Amino acid sequence: MDKIKLCNHSLYQEDVNSILELDSDFKILKNKTIFISGSTGLIGTVLTDMLFFLSEKIKLNLTLILISRKIDECIENHEYTTVIKLKSDITDNSIIDVCKNFHIDYIFHLASNTHPKQYSLFPIETITTNVLGTKNLLELSSKNHNCRFILASSVEVYGELEPTSKGAIETEFGYLDCNTPRACYNESKRLSETLCQAYKVQENVDVVIARLCRCYGPSLKKDDTKAISQFITNGISGNDIVLKSNGNQYFSYLYSSDAASALIFLMIKGINGEAYNISDEKSNVHLRDLANIIAKMCELKVVFDLPTEQEEKGYSKATNAVISSEKINNLGWTAKIDINTGLDRTIKILEDIR
Repeated sequence: MDKIKLCNHSLYQEDVNSILELDSDFKILKNKTIFISGSTGLIGTVLTDMLFFLSEKIKLNLTLILISRKIDECIENHEYTTVIKLKSDITDNSIIDVCKNFHIDYIFHLASNTHPKQYSLFPIETITTNVLGTKNLLELSSKNHNCRFILASSVEVYGELEPTSKGAIETEFGYLDCNTPRACYNESKRLSETLCQAYKVQENVDVVIARLCRCYGPSLKKDDTKAISQFITNGISGNDIVLKSNGNQYFSYLYSSDAASALIFLMIKGINGEAYNISDEKSNVHLRDLANIIAKMCELKVVFDLPTEQEEKGYSKATNAVISSEKINNLGWTAKIDINTGLDRTIKILEDIR
């Protein structure tokens, strides 16, 4: 992905500007400092761009502290926005000293290994990034008075839901086999949530947990090995869509700009200590149907293949991972982009910026 080309694409600019449609009082963010880990990831990219846009459009004078393994080339200091870029490892508690001269008002913790190849090859790193990274940033939050901590958690904390489940609510959980390396992601996200609750009780940290479903969008990375990302990458490259299972998996999906707007919404309106599912009921789809949608859009075929041993180790074992967003809907947020519209926008943007 070419970030500069992405930022200049009219459809992506529409995605970013759509944050103005959110029913929230953005003026409460005036002169605030917002820390974002994983700021160049799939969702972090859009989140950062939305906050920058809001700061300039409404003259919020935000300070954005961006933590990532890579430096964002597009975001720079501007008239109403101060941007501080730090290339840092959040698993090292030196991040607390690095930020000691800032008063931070909000922390978004998005940094994580997020796709199957990483889970398969680096299960230890997956655990430490999630658990130690979360602990260090919660510690940082505890040292900043009235700092709200927003954790980007995952649908994967739910495990294997019952086939009859039409959408898990926040208190409903299925089976998860913890005695396997693939549980590195699920279990470390579960523990990250527990750490949030522990810091809430023991250190009085204000925490909000966002359980995101499977997300996609034009800010996806070329090395992303999630099924939907591989389908999209193949599609824009003119290669047939490769399905490496029977495709019966039934999952919730969400477009990246909707995911980012939900995080901003929870920053402002989320209730301390609560977890919220982030999904779109119009974007629940079986994997085989998802493959067919992308194949049709790109005028290609769906072909079947067996996964490699490494791929098999990284794949989620869940066959039903549909979650209900009723709780956050009742608070005032709803997704705007359904699966067909989101895929169409993603493909058009990525084809244009290749």
